[in-house]
Amino acid sequence: MGWLPYVLLALLLVLSRSIDSLKSLLTSVSFGFTDILGESGVSGSLEPLFLPGGILLIVVLITAVMHRMKGAELKSAFGESTRTLLGAGFVLIFTIPMVRILINSGVNASDLPSMPVAMATFVANSVGDIYPLFAPAVGGLGAFIAGSNTVSNLMLSDFQFNVAQQLGVSTALMIALQAVGAAAGNMIAIHNVVAASATVGLLGREGITIRKTLLPTLYYVIAAGLIGLVAMQVIGISDPLMAIEAAG
Repeated sequence: MGWLPYVLLALLLVLSRSIDSLKSLLTSVSFGFTDILGESGVSGSLEPLFLPGGILLIVVLITAVMHRMKGAELKSAFGESTRTLLGAGFVLIFTIPMVRILINSGVNASDLPSMPVAMATFVANSVGDIYPLFAPAVGGLGAFIAGSNTVSNLMLSDFQFNVAQQLGVSTALMIALQAVGAAAGNMIAIHNVVAASATVGLLGREGITIRKTLLPTLYYVIAAGLIGLVAMQVIGISDPLMAIEAAG
């Protein structure tokens, strides 16, 4: 019974992404926003039941019924989890708007390029062909700052894609390096460290944890960067569609 909520959560996450009827049911509840702050073309939407957090809440409700939790037990669990969430989730209040601004920065009256495109042009001109070596580190840095693999990918994938285009190398492989680096950055992401520390009763010792996880993170991003650099600049791996067009 103790493991059942975790098994149920894993099953619901997989089934909600693989069964179309269940996915349609969960995504039927949606909140959309268009022309945010009066800017045409800037929009966003939220599907609370389809998000991992929404599925987590569904599992919580099912667990409360299965374990026959009483009011005092629910109150205690809610209080403890809320304190953990506040410590780990506070920075998200600032990082999510930052990501949205970065993504939508191309929508402006002066017709300026978006931030990812401008940064990509600068990096491609400054670093050159050796950039794939640093691509995973950029993803890891994004995860460290934003506290999330997903947010790092949302924030920096467009940047990595444009760098690859500027350098004339595989965009798919460059995005893969971004994802690998962001996953590595999860080991030192402040949100994750705080949440893990709170879970095991080690709040206040986050610095020690980060120092211990920094070395494997560096190994991870350096090894991935070397593999990506060799794949792109030595072996010459390109995007599948580019290879098909070249063959045709």
